[in-house]
Amino acid sequence: MPVASSQQFPRPRGPEPVLITEAEPSLAEQHAFRKKRYAITMGVRVVFILLAATFYQIVWLMIICAVLGTVLPWIAVVMANDRPPKKKLHVNRYDARPDRVLESRPVRVIDG
Repeated sequence: MPVASSQQFPRPRGPEPVLITEAEPSLAEQHAFRKKRYAITMGVRVVFILLAATFYQIVWLMIICAVLGTVLPWIAVVMANDRPPKKKLHVNRYDARPDRVLESRPVRVIDG
């Protein structure tokens, strides 16, 4: 009678392990996310500068695009330097139930 073994029925493996803790993403992952967000913001800035140059005949639209193109680098740096907010941890504190509290007796003190 053949006995089943793990080699007979290999399990498909996922590419990434399942996250089972409340741990924050690693510093490398946070840094990669911030670099990506910075690059996207600076890309949007280039688009606004190009739009300001394109709409030079419509003054109000040119000014709006130029102001956005000027302010976005500051916003991108502030966003890139910001880390994700810390998670609020639920602290499991002991809560004494009234029916489980010990009786208090008078304390006898002996002075000598």
